[in-house]
Amino acid sequence: MSALHVSIRTFAFCATLVAAVAAAETNPPARVEGGLLVGNNGMTLYVFDKDAAGKSVCNGPCATNWPPLTAGGSDQAAGNWSILNRDDGSKQWAYKGKPLYFWSKDQKPGDKTGDGFNGVWHIAQ
Repeated sequence: MSALHVSIRTFAFCATLVAAVAAAETNPPARVEGGLLVGNNGMTLYVFDKDAAGKSVCNGPCATNWPPLTAGGSDQAAGNWSILNRDDGSKQWAYKGKPLYFWSKDQKPGDKTGDGFNGVWHIAQ
């Protein structure tokens, strides 16, 4: 393989990587609104004190009440955004290492009824 061929392959790989990172940074899974994180649907996002960095312990009935902010197969982590593997094999977004969730009892964008729930759920910031 010639040096030129290797350089072209390296360039193509780097261009693909840069495009993936740029896409994740320009299309994050959530946004800051009023000082708190909300999903792209406008619903408040929460963190769970019992989670370890990069690991969700909210599964089964917990995940029914606190649905995770799921990541798709083509989503890419970038910057403060990471993707973790859940126990059920699905993917979940995390911000600064903290897995993110919605609260099933929030009914409309702007609701924050899960903040402080059982002393372990808090609005993501």
